[in-house]
Amino acid sequence: MDILELLASTTTPLNLSEISERVGRSKSEIFRMLRVLERRHYLERVPDSDHYALSNRLFLLGMERPPIKGLLEISLPFMHRLSDETGQSCHLVVPSDEFMVVIARVEPPSDLGLVVRIGHRRPLLSSTSGMLITAFQPEIIRNRWLDAYSTAAERKDRTRLIQKLSSIHSQGYAAIPSPVVPGIVDLAAPVLPGSAAVAALAIPYMRRSGLSVTQERAIELLCSTAETISGKLRVGPPCA
Repeated sequence: MDILELLASTTTPLNLSEISERVGRSKSEIFRMLRVLERRHYLERVPDSDHYALSNRLFLLGMERPPIKGLLEISLPFMHRLSDETGQSCHLVVPSDEFMVVIARVEPPSDLGLVVRIGHRRPLLSSTSGMLITAFQPEIIRNRWLDAYSTAAERKDRTRLIQKLSSIHSQGYAAIPSPVVPGIVDLAAPVLPGSAAVAALAIPYMRRSGLSVTQERAIELLCSTAETISGKLRVGPPCA
């Protein structure tokens, strides 16, 4: 577990010596564990090197969990329809500790659009989708997330952060210019099978010539789709 957590937290692959030093175990111990993890496909060797990187096996196992699998099975047909209706890409985001993680995406029907890769993650309170999910949590959970996951600057200006979350909750969606890609407005609506959001349905809205769907109409379609998915989740997936 130490090896997996180490490689998950690094941006570059590591070799045996580096892993041994950071984990605090002997090279012989680490060597045996690396062989096992590689054989079970949790790690992969970088071609033509002795460096190891985390594979996507853990992510795929997580995607097979019944709650996530049920969410995906229900959401994807409606996401495809949303993309066709808006002419934009869309993706589905869930919280994972202090991060938001993209678990599904649908590419735009046109040749032009912003597509977020599956598995992409960002700090929960540094993304529109993460802010929206936080806004639609019971107060006790929202406060716990704010304590645990906000940056020092956000904790210092907690009042403004809470006001922003309250505003998102009141309007029922989020529409915030992307801090990463100029010209993109991040739209997000909550998937609410109960009292708390389990996911966010998001559109990186791109204005372009020839697009007939305005941002306001895209928000309407996004919120309607998220509400439909929420209703299906309350009923539950059909029995096999």
